[in-house]
Amino acid sequence: MADLLVLEAIRKAYNVGTPVEIEVLHGIDLTMRSGEFVALMGPSGSGKSTLLNIIGLLDRPTSGRLSIAGEDTTHLSEASLTSLRGHTIGFVFQYHYLISAFTAHENVMMPMLVDKGRPDSAMEKRADELLDSVELGRWRDNRAMNMSGGQQQRVAIARALVMNPSLVLADEPTGNLDTVSADGVFELMRRFNKERGTTFLIVTHNHDLADRCDRIIEVVDGRITRDSPNPASKAPAARPQTSATG
Repeated sequence: MADLLVLEAIRKAYNVGTPVEIEVLHGIDLTMRSGEFVALMGPSGSGKSTLLNIIGLLDRPTSGRLSIAGEDTTHLSEASLTSLRGHTIGFVFQYHYLISAFTAHENVMMPMLVDKGRPDSAMEKRADELLDSVELGRWRDNRAMNMSGGQQQRVAIARALVMNPSLVLADEPTGNLDTVSADGVFELMRRFNKERGTTFLIVTHNHDLADRCDRIIEVVDGRITRDSPNPASKAPAARPQTSATG
């Protein structure tokens, strides 16, 4: 497996050059290889969100180097960063951020519409295939507001995957779900990882879910304090069908 993500000596400070300058990340070194399924853990205020924003190209580091999919992002323009982010990275958040008045199908279509400007038959087919993959094909025309939390998060996962990203960043993707729905959403991401080789970096406080990842990274006070394979990983084999009603 090739290196997909490389961070070298990443630092992030705010209010640089002022008396209230504060450094949040203190020289982060991190490499992720294609196809990994990784948990990112740490207490509130540890720098996890800042690190995720930098990896997701939503924020720039104060210093250090970040490469993704072989592209050194250090000197890329904002337009180039936006393009790289749109084609390489998918996002799943704790709150799904669906457009509530849009249907499941329309929500999944959105990244492609932003990229291409207008729909075509290939985009329609891609959205339908992904909704089938997350077992929501028969809900394609349901508005997001009329779907359960688990269903909405499945739509959000389909939307994150619609541009066929190399890396999916999931920030507490099960945090607002009940135990059964959380388990279903986790298994769904795991299935995409195993079947399609999509790389996942999942921020979670849930130790049970982290124990089902292949690698655990912990951040405390802006520094990586643990980065190790997880021999206790007990992720179940991907199942052909899971309930889509949660």
